[in-house]
Parts: sequence; C-alpha cells; structure tokens
Amino acid sequence: MRILLYTGKGGVGKTSMSAATALRCSELGYRTIIVSTDPAHSLGDSFDRRIGPEPIELAPKLWGQEIDLLHQMQQHWGTLQEYLAAIFTWRGMDGLVAEETSILPGMEELASLMQIAYLAESGDYDVVVVDMAPTGSTLQLLAFPEMASWYIDKIIPVERKAMKLARPIMRSVTDMPMPEDDLFDAVESLVRDLQRLDRLVTNPEISSVRLVLNPEKMVIKEARRAFTYLNLYDLRTDAVISNRHIPARVSDPYFAAWKESQARYTEMIYESFSPLPIFQVPLFDAEVVGIDMLKRVAHATYDGQDPTTIFYTSKPQQVIKDGDDYLLLLTLPLLDRRDIALNQGVRDELIVRIGNWKRHISLPQSLIGRRVAGARYRDDQLEIRFGARQNGRSPTKD
Repeated sequence: MRILLYTGKGGVGKTSMSAATALRCSELGYRTIIVSTDPAHSLGDSFDRRIGPEPIELAPKLWGQEIDLLHQMQQHWGTLQEYLAAIFTWRGMDGLVAEETSILPGMEELASLMQIAYLAESGDYDVVVVDMAPTGSTLQLLAFPEMASWYIDKIIPVERKAMKLARPIMRSVTDMPMPEDDLFDAVESLVRDLQRLDRLVTNPEISSVRLVLNPEKMVIKEARRAFTYLNLYDLRTDAVISNRHIPARVSDPYFAAWKESQARYTEMIYESFSPLPIFQVPLFDAEVVGIDMLKRVAHATYDGQDPTTIFYTSKPQQVIKDGDDYLLLLTLPLLDRRDIALNQGVRDELIVRIGNWKRHISLPQSLIGRRVAGARYRDDQLEIRFGARQNGRSPTKD
C-alpha cells in the first residue's frame, strides 16, 4: 500500500503532476485512485472528464474522486459544529452567520484528508495519489492528534463527569446550550479518526510527500517552508519535482532571460533540497490536458521509474527539544567538519555552508528569534543548537 501526497504553491502544476503519476501507476498494474482535497477541484480538468464525489473509472485500474467536503464535514464535525453554532446563536449571532462561524480554520481541509484513511484501509486500492490543497500548512494540522490524545485521556473523562453533575443546576439558571454526552463522544471519535490518519501518513513505508515547484524565487521559498514543517511533523518528503523548465532546444531570444533566470533558481533548488532527489520536468508545447498529455508528463518525470518507489529513505532534517534548547538535526554524510560554516540571514532563515556548497533552511516558528548557541558534527549529522530567544535581529554569523 502506498499513499503519495503532492503539495505545492497554487499554479505550479501540482494537479497535473498528481494525475500523471496516478496514470503511470495504473499502467504498471497498480489499482490506483487519485483524489483531490482542494476545495477548488481541478482534477477533472486534467483528465478532461467530469469527476464527482464518488470514485469514477478514468482508465484501466485507475479511478478518480473529488471529495465531497459537505459530506466529510457532516460525518466528522457535524455534532461539534452544531454545538458551536448553538452557542453562537445563543450569544445573539444571526443563525446563518453562526453556522458559518462554527467552521473552525482548517476544518474543511482536514475533513477531506480523512477520506485518505478510508481509501487506504478499504483494500480496494494499491496506491492512493492525493492532489493536496495548494499549501503544505494543511499537514501541520495532523499534529493535533498528538496534543488531543492527552486531552482525551486526562481531561474529557473529568469534564464528562463534571457536566453530568452540573447540567441540571446550570439548566435551572441559564438557557445556554449544555454539552451532551454525544458531543464528548463526537470529539473522541474525531480524534481517534485523526490518529488513524496520522499513523498512515507518518509511516514512511506507506506515505511519501512530494513537493512540486517551479524554478521561481517565491515558489522555492514557500516550498522550503513547507519542507521544514513537513519534517517537523514527521511527514517524509522523498522527492522534489521541479516543473516547467524551458527546454535547452528553445533558441528564441525572447526566452533567453527566462532560461537564465531558471538556471539560477535551479541552483537554488538544489541548494535548498539536496540530498533529496530532484526531478526536472520540461515546459511542454501544449496544454497538459487529457490522457495522452498526462502520459507525456509521466514519461518526462519518471523516465521509466516506478512512481511508487520510495526515492529517499532518510530524514534530511528534524527539530527536537533538548532541555530549554532546541536542536536542528541535518543529515549530511561524509563531511569534513572544518568545511562547515553557519550564517543566520533573515529572521526565519539559516544558511549552512559546506565548502562551495550552501543550503537555505527555513526555520519553524519554534526556532525563529532564537540564538544559534553552537553546532557539532557527528554520526553523519550536523547538530545545530538554538538557545534562548533574543531581542532584535539575530547575529549574522555564529
């Protein structure tokens, strides 16, 4: 069983890459389904077919589905949302506004991700390809089960008992909606479902995230931030797909500046994501729509390789807490420690230099503003220690 999650900034060709990958998997004999968790579904446009909330066959051994957000929301959040809406209405908010306000940030995207667990556990498919919403931040929400499990084990039992005692008294003095047992049951069920999903997507033998980007500065910066957070929440990225490179054979002077820019930013991509495998995909001479064009994209991307391959197995970077400090761990094998230098650039960026090679790392929120207190290299890992937060701008060099 493989789950392949494709994410990236909107407009980089993520949906086309997901569709091409799913088509290639089906051609290799895998029972494959491709699903879109993006509220603005465009998966059907890639196949030039209408795709709905139920799986539809797109090719031999290939099915597609655009997840019904309303159904998923009602299934996983219905009881909780109804209670929040009742509270808001009780406070005097208009009923329709209360209903809309009760949808918590990220709830829709996360509800759609729940379908992944169902498809993976159904036994009907060998590969689930996921066209993610155009951001990696949705995956940060998968840290919620780890925090909520403590709440469920320690707090909910106490609150449930307390509410049974308090409910009759509260109802005699106020008409405020009281949480019933079915609300506590719904919260527990929700977190259990999230934990199932979390176990699937954080298992590197099952799930791989692939970052899709273009050789453009803003796109690369967003992809770096997404990559950092994916590692922080233990979601393994096994490849980067750099899309829409102007082919070398294009000699029109109009594209000269574009080609020079892409060459410069391609170097930046390797500096940012090495040692991850980086697949370069050309800009095609026709719109990527329909089966034939998707086959061309798959061939250009994988060049005969099996897309279900785990292209990278190590974890390139991770953040761990060490007392009051944090350690940023980078996997960098076979280095001479004398070649390593660190620079803190802008507030949220760290630059690691190794000889003539450098790597730009976007820091997670937990490290922003902290002072680099030291670094050491051992067992093929560079350990960078971040101490207490400091006022003002970070020093430019450690």
